[in-house]
Amino acid sequence: MAEPRVYDPADVRAALGAQAEALRGSVRTLCAGPGAERLLERGTRLGKWNVRELVAHIGIVMDWVTQRVDNPVPKGALVPLVAWVGLTRTAAPVVEADAHEHAAGAFAGKPAAVAHAFDVAVDGLLRTLERPEAAEPERLFAMRFGPMRLSDFLVTRLVETVVHADDLADAVGADFPHDRVALGFVTRLLADAFADRVPGDSVELRVSPDVVVRGVPSPPGHAPGTPPDVVETDPLTWVRLATGRVGWSSAVGSGGVSVSGERGELGGWLPLMG
Repeated sequence: MAEPRVYDPADVRAALGAQAEALRGSVRTLCAGPGAERLLERGTRLGKWNVRELVAHIGIVMDWVTQRVDNPVPKGALVPLVAWVGLTRTAAPVVEADAHEHAAGAFAGKPAAVAHAFDVAVDGLLRTLERPEAAEPERLFAMRFGPMRLSDFLVTRLVETVVHADDLADAVGADFPHDRVALGFVTRLLADAFADRVPGDSVELRVSPDVVVRGVPSPPGHAPGTPPDVVETDPLTWVRLATGRVGWSSAVGSGGVSVSGERGELGGWLPLMG
């Protein structure tokens, strides 16, 4: 991409707060329902994680902001948002260990205790988002991979909360809601990350109604001005593809993705993050 997309910080904070509240409602519903203890021990599509560990991880995702917003920021080049998408794979072992630890600590015990621990994480995030410092456009944040603008880091929290809300719904067979604005932010970032990873103009990726990007180098002998091949999908299917929750062949076979043209095979470049 020639220029990185600009995300309005106020809109990001509002969307993150709304997505956190949607997740709070989902976790409360899960923990108050019949068979809640059994559901917390149910497996998920995330390898060895069970639902309790998934809920604990979502709590960690939100608590990262609360616990580290005032930490000193090391010197160094700022990490761009699209670079963060690819870097997430390198942190998988640490993330898994943290989820196990929190599932055996603050998120252990009866379902009511799990819901309470999740409430604490949500309330902490909401208070942090209301702090004047959160609105400072050039404020930096010390995250796992280096310094990043806090406004950008909050976009990464949107990715985490949207993706894992979908994981949670899948695990317990529920139709938990997303904040629609939050889903739109995540869709655009992951589409931009695709265009950044596979630059070119021979394929147009359309994720309606949120974003259109182009990527994939033109083949040898490609005539200038030739219309690009087109890949079309919906936001949740794109998020699942980009994060490895669904495979390319499966998404195409189910009708979740439509492809026009022989260059529209994107499976070799997906997923973008794990």
